[in-house]
Amino acid sequence: MKRTRNLVLATIMGGALALSACGGSDSEGGGSDGGGGGKADGKIGVILPDTKSSVRWESADKPALEKAFKAAGVQYTVQNAEGDAEKMQTIADSMITDGVTVLAIVNLDSDSGAAIEEKAKSQGVKTIDYDRLTLGGSADVYISYDNSKVGALQGEGLEKCLGDKDANIIYLNGSPTDNNATLFKQGAHSVLDKNKKYKSVGEQAVPDWDNDQAVTIFEQLYTKVDGKVDGVYAANDGLAGGVISILDKNGQAGKVPVTGQDASIEGLQNILAGTQCMTIQKSANGQAKALAETAIAMVKGNKAETTGTVKDDTGKRDVPAILLDPVAIDKTNVQAVVDAGDLKASDICTGKYAKLCTDNGVK
Repeated sequence: MKRTRNLVLATIMGGALALSACGGSDSEGGGSDGGGGGKADGKIGVILPDTKSSVRWESADKPALEKAFKAAGVQYTVQNAEGDAEKMQTIADSMITDGVTVLAIVNLDSDSGAAIEEKAKSQGVKTIDYDRLTLGGSADVYISYDNSKVGALQGEGLEKCLGDKDANIIYLNGSPTDNNATLFKQGAHSVLDKNKKYKSVGEQAVPDWDNDQAVTIFEQLYTKVDGKVDGVYAANDGLAGGVISILDKNGQAGKVPVTGQDASIEGLQNILAGTQCMTIQKSANGQAKALAETAIAMVKGNKAETTGTVKDDTGKRDVPAILLDPVAIDKTNVQAVVDAGDLKASDICTGKYAKLCTDNGVK
């Protein structure tokens, strides 16, 4: 049975796209046959968004994708737009010129993403929205986690850490140009707003998921309420790290629960240290596996196997989708991230965290 998710319109950036010299991290691979289900005569292009909003793009998604493409023997190129929408457009143009037949992007904003997909479509190139839905776009498939559920799990995690007491909460949301951030926020509010003991005392989005701006924004919100904060909804681990730095500066780190997302090394270490309440595991290996399998099928001319559809109200269409299930991680199940193969225990259990890992069964 197909599932339909209502995805709301995120704030999107306008502006004309200019062409410039192509840049960003780059990897190329070749092959002729993907094995099983036909010959792969085309080429797959993947454009990741940046290296700043999350470490996952280069440290997890990229190597997982490369491994899958190499194993299948398909031609591919994986590049990074480094947070620059014009650069992403240029990379896309170059990939199309170089013969990609399937193009996957993690958009920086819906306007620029839709322009890339429209141009690709005009050239007969199939497109995939990876992680972030391009509102008003034309992607053939959308691959992501159930992002409303991500936010709900964050809300449930914060509620669990706060317990049954009156609490002032600050919300530090993700980028306003990222539709996922809107869904995370809505999911969290759907849980936390029901608790009449909780009061929102500040809320702001962080442009481009910029961790440095997160520090400044949270400090301003914290100062505005004279530090009378009992819990913080931070949309991902990077933003959570910024929050924790300000709490630590004010002697409150570990006393005020903070949420997160991505199950990053920093986030997991903060959880083990007791300065972060929880995070969300969206296995990059799992998501990259879904993208690789879908892109390989499409490059062979086969139909992608989707699990349902999501609603793009801007484009007035139902987008075929593969939605994966997120997992809430706290101090009791950090080992689950290791078991999934997303990180090694040796990545997490360094220095002062070695004993904390032993104490919490991380090995």
